[in-house]
Parts: sequence; structure tokens; C-alpha cells
Amino acid sequence: MRLFIAINFEEEIKSKINEIIDKIKGYAVQGRFVKKEHMHLTLEFLGEVPKERLDDIKSVMDIINSSPFKLSLTGLGYFRRKEGNIYWLGVKDNKALMDLQSRLHNLLLAKGYELENREYKPHVTIGRRVCLEDMLNENELMKTISDIIIKVNSIDLMKSKISNGKLMHELIYSKKIL
Repeated sequence: MRLFIAINFEEEIKSKINEIIDKIKGYAVQGRFVKKEHMHLTLEFLGEVPKERLDDIKSVMDIINSSPFKLSLTGLGYFRRKEGNIYWLGVKDNKALMDLQSRLHNLLLAKGYELENREYKPHVTIGRRVCLEDMLNENELMKTISDIIIKVNSIDLMKSKISNGKLMHELIYSKKIL
């Protein structure tokens, strides 16, 4: 199973992010944009994991102690790619988020998971292989972006799969943070 641990968003947040995507689409000559059902903030990508290791992951998630917190988005950015850029919304520096992700990462490493060994840069991917015909004026998007406040009160273990040629995300386990 292809797994990741994420912060999933409420429908209202997804709708606001979708407004931003719609504005960017107006400038795009190509690109695949994220659908509402796939919007999330990845905390840790686990990759292919055998079903018998699910209890390990759940136990790690259950150990996590964190109080609910809020995230703010900061602006639009992209990772440059030759076939088209990956566009994302940045997340404002947040100690609670960074502590949560770090604790999760270290506990998973202690359980023997092979994880990416690079600095965690929280972002919400909104489009892949995107090429814009004109330079997008980020200032016109900033009002919508800065209004997005994400309440974090759980972390979710998600399964990613392709079914009938369509990407599907399935919730496997959810851990409330109180």
C-alpha cells in the first residue's frame, strides 16, 4: 500500500483553495491541478508499506501528543521542473506544526521506516506540470490566500491508489490531537 500521513482540510478550506486554483488556471497553458478530494498537507510520505505494518504506524500516531493549532497560508510558490512547474501554497512558520512533524518523523525512523532525509518544507500542492502563459500577479491572490486559516485537530493516515485510471485517497486511520 502506498501511504502518507497528512493533515486533511475541511470543505470550506478546500473551496477557498479551489478559488485560487481557478484563478491560476486562467493563466495556464498546461497543467494538472489538484482536485478538492486530494487537497491536504503532507506530514510524512511513507511510500509502499506492507499491510502488516499498519499497526506500527497507528501506534506511532497514537504516541503523538499535540494540542490543536491553526495554520496560515503565506503565498504562492513553485518548484521548477522542465516538464512544467509544481505550484504550491506556502505555510507560515508554525512551531506546533514543525514539532508535530519532527516527532512523527523521528518515531517512524525509530520503527525502521526509510523516510526522506531532507528538511521539511510544509506546502499545499495545487498543480503539477504547470506552465503559465503570462506572469501571474500574486498580489491579486494574496487576499484569498491570507484569509485561509486551517484548524488542525487531527492527523490522518492515507492510502493513495489508482483505480480505473483515477487517483484515489482513502482514509485508513485518524488520530485526534487534543
